[in-house]
Amino acid sequence: WKTYVGRPEADQYRIRGFGILGGALRLNGQYAEALPMMEAALALTQRYWSHDEQAILQLQDNLASCLVDVGWCDEALVLRREIYARWVATLGVSHERTILSGTNLLGVLLKLDLWDEVKWLARDQLLPAAQRSLGADHTLTLDLNVKLTGATMLNSKSSRNDLRLNQHRFSRHRR
Repeated sequence: WKTYVGRPEADQYRIRGFGILGGALRLNGQYAEALPMMEAALALTQRYWSHDEQAILQLQDNLASCLVDVGWCDEALVLRREIYARWVATLGVSHERTILSGTNLLGVLLKLDLWDEVKWLARDQLLPAAQRSLGADHTLTLDLNVKLTGATMLNSKSSRNDLRLNQHRFSRHRR
């Protein structure tokens, strides 16, 4: 990273260096140290490369993951919602990247025990889009089914009908 310190602030390699260092620290479990690197990469990209929305969304996604890692799930939720909304607006609801972003949003919703929102987003939004565009056997579709089933089982407000619907969905998939 020292190679990039002397470069101009707007230099893309300097900015990428912050992002790469943040990612490496996060992968090494050094979440608190990764966070400022990821924030710097995002801030500089937003300032000097604001036209590159996909790069900004990817950096926001990395930052949201790091926020979850340090236990700041409320902040991560705000960011994940923003990211998902931008992917929907940019690529549409049925694009694989959008569905992945929605799956990441579900993960934070589950951590915060927001069962009703998990159920609505997974069952009514993401699963139909994933089944339609990716197919029933795609890993994202399967992951959505698992998350929805887990949320239904963990939610004390789930009805017997909700549980039966989940059982039906899995038994239909096995055929």
